[in-house]
Amino acid sequence: MPLPHIAPAGNRLLDRLSTSIRRRILAGCEPVELAFADVLYTPAERLTHVYFPVRSFISLVMPVGGAASLEVGLIGNEGMFGIPLALGVHVSPLRAVVQGAGSAWRMDAARFCRELKQSLALQRQIDRYVFVHLGQLAQTAGCTRFHVVEARLARWLLMTQDRAEADAFHITQQFLALMLGVRRVGVTKAASALQKRKLIHYSRGNITVLDRPGLRAASCLCYAADRETYDRVLG
Repeated sequence: MPLPHIAPAGNRLLDRLSTSIRRRILAGCEPVELAFADVLYTPAERLTHVYFPVRSFISLVMPVGGAASLEVGLIGNEGMFGIPLALGVHVSPLRAVVQGAGSAWRMDAARFCRELKQSLALQRQIDRYVFVHLGQLAQTAGCTRFHVVEARLARWLLMTQDRAEADAFHITQQFLALMLGVRRVGVTKAASALQKRKLIHYSRGNITVLDRPGLRAASCLCYAADRETYDRVLG
């Protein structure tokens, strides 16, 4: 269903703004429905819009030579896609793919840049989010290098559950392999281990989280670190 132009926005980043500023921002946005697997942006393409997810979430994928790639970030209703524009840059090295279908607010890039110049409150909010986002990218890099696949899968499932706001969601084995930076056999092994512990149910891309506290215990500390950084900086 279309999103009405009223407060709250349903996006936590926007909802931390004052009512008057939020209403002005929403007046410059259009409600859109993002479909699963839609590619919003490819590397080096000019950024024409920013997105503020509401019930959708977006995967950020880094190409790593040839056909290889690795997911480095996940954006849901806690944030936005289009950070380079806030830094005065109109391109990004990342590919943006819709991982969770649903609603979002979309704003023209030029309008977004004008709003940043006109509103110190918006600029401060986006600056804080940029800090948090860069920290999460660095956390993901360290996690990918040093933590075992099973713990990283648990972390990613918790991140996905947070953004899906549901216990069950669909994710292909191919994308899980991309997200973890491993072959499909590695995904199968890690998912089977979590399933044997009765933490999740996994079948043909359909995942149900059965035991969230247990999944948090199985996750590396990166999940808690990400949450702590967001809460500390954005509150």
